[in-house]
Amino acid sequence: MPSSRLFSTTEEVDPGVVEGTDLRVLKYPHPSLRAPNVEITDDELTGPGCEISKIAKEMFLVMYATNGVGLAAPQVGINKRLMVYNEHGDAKKWMSEVIMVNPKIVEYSEATDVEQEGCLSFPDMGGDVERSKWIKVEAQNLKGKKIKKKFRGWEARIFQHEYDHLDGKVYIDRLTEDGRKEIQPKLDGLIDAFGEGGAL
Repeated sequence: MPSSRLFSTTEEVDPGVVEGTDLRVLKYPHPSLRAPNVEITDDELTGPGCEISKIAKEMFLVMYATNGVGLAAPQVGINKRLMVYNEHGDAKKWMSEVIMVNPKIVEYSEATDVEQEGCLSFPDMGGDVERSKWIKVEAQNLKGKKIKKKFRGWEARIFQHEYDHLDGKVYIDRLTEDGRKEIQPKLDGLIDAFGEGGAL
């Protein structure tokens, strides 16, 4: 299994301006990370030229620029049920790119494992997170076609992490009390930097 440290291929970076998009990764405690995310309608899914397709393409640009392996729409300020990921985190391996519209986890394995996770919205921090070893998923593709898949291991973990974002959850919500205490000083720094109006 690839290293899941900070959910990036190497060390996550803040790329600033990303060529080809105005989207940016929002840092905690930006309210978009906690806001409700609406389902994408069939009318919004009109194939490769549609707005959702454009957003997904730009999300990949941001994800690769940050050395990430996954990104959910609320992380870039778009509160829709859309996620993208590439388990390799490598733009050259574009055949592994996955776009999920309105995804749902319909079954979780009882068996779990614990791995180090982090998040692009929480720079320079991480912690152990327990997740199901496998999941069964239903979603739509960009053409609105319904798809069903079963994910295991690393891919299941990426999916569960991004899926949490669509429900307004972030990885720190799943840390143990000790894990949370360890990163609290950095969280406090993000909260202070954001100022008023943050959503904890």
